Amino acid sequence: MSDLLLPFAFALLLWWLSTGFILFLNHLPRRTYPWSLAAVSILMLVALFGIVRGSGETSQFAAMLAFAEALVVWAWLEMSYFMGLITGPRKSPCPPRESGWRRFSLALQTSLHHELAVILLGSLIIVLTWSAANQVAAGTFVILWLMRWSAKLNLFLGVPNVNVEWFPQPLRFLSSYMPVRPMNLLFPFSVTLGTAGVAGLFLFATVIDDPFHRTGYTLFGSLLALAVIEHWFLVLPLRDSRLWDWALRLAGQGTRPRTGQKRQDSTQHEIDNGHGNTTWQGARDGA
Repeated sequence: MSDLLLPFAFALLLWWLSTGFILFLNHLPRRTYPWSLAAVSILMLVALFGIVRGSGETSQFAAMLAFAEALVVWAWLEMSYFMGLITGPRKSPCPPRESGWRRFSLALQTSLHHELAVILLGSLIIVLTWSAANQVAAGTFVILWLMRWSAKLNLFLGVPNVNVEWFPQPLRFLSSYMPVRPMNLLFPFSVTLGTAGVAGLFLFATVIDDPFHRTGYTLFGSLLALAVIEHWFLVLPLRDSRLWDWALRLAGQGTRPRTGQKRQDSTQHEIDNGHGNTTWQGARDGA
């Protein structure tokens, strides 16, 4: 069991640091966004090259490196969205009385281009490593992809907690698509299936003798477990943002407790002030 601790600790550390790194860059002045995206774009291309080059290697180090490279690609996707480079055709709040499929359609339009970018990059990684011995990068990306969709659907259906303070100011209108509700019908299925997946992956890690596969399954299980925990943070009265207060402080931002009322007040403020422009446009304008 001790040989599982290293990949578990590695996944936990990268999850914590990468989230903080993205938050830090997202909350710097908007004039820094082009520079941040340019730097991370270079890292993303290097990571894609590394994924392909290392797809035939099956050491423990190769598994951990592929995991880290997939997180770099994912970080670029997250930054491209929150910095406003790749979002969607709709950049305004949800009208108050919209519901059902109409509301879902409007919500999808806020991130349609980004969803296509996720599909494109994910498909690229899968194709480039198809039939290769090292599938850690592809598996990591798929877990992030599926759990991101699960989290977004739960946010759309309604949860009590959302870190609105993590959104750059021009994107805070997105909270208008996230109703405040104590629970939704999808949530129990999301956490139950996710927890079952965690148990299965860790079980595989304990019964396989090969160090490469043990490491890979441990990394997958750790990442999925963290995603399930993030789902629980959406409904439990816990302020998970404290884990990354350091990143916001470094960027010169403060944090505040998450409450549904404050989220609604923030959304209304965005609507009243007409904040519908993208952060990328603000960066190009020298904001």
